[in-house]
Amino acid sequence: QVQLVESGGGLVQAGDSLRLSCAASGRAFSNRPMAWFRQAPGREREFVAAISWSGDTTYYADSVKGRFTISRDNAKNTVYLQMNSLKPDDTAVYYCAANARMWVTPSREKGAYVYWGQGTQVTVSS
Repeated sequence: QVQLVESGGGLVQAGDSLRLSCAASGRAFSNRPMAWFRQAPGREREFVAAISWSGDTTYYADSVKGRFTISRDNAKNTVYLQMNSLKPDDTAVYYCAANARMWVTPSREKGAYVYWGQGTQVTVSS
């Protein structure tokens, strides 16, 4: 089992920055790809960013590429999402997720992730 707890969300203005954190505990965090997803009201949960177990491979949704950066610190069992130049369309609940399998390529698919945090709200006002 892997337990995930997100933090760092809040209410900001367009153009501002936020850094989300996801603290992990449990089994083999450092061996698993991790990802961030988000879900806005009335919409499906969508992929935002993913990172390999080693941190050397990252993937981003086109909508956040160039503005968001995913990173991880395996010594601290934590994954981060640095969000810059925030837009109102970024408003959503952001979820951290851990891949079901270890040492695999990160996935953009929700189904690859079996461990989820409770989410943290990000609201961007115009």
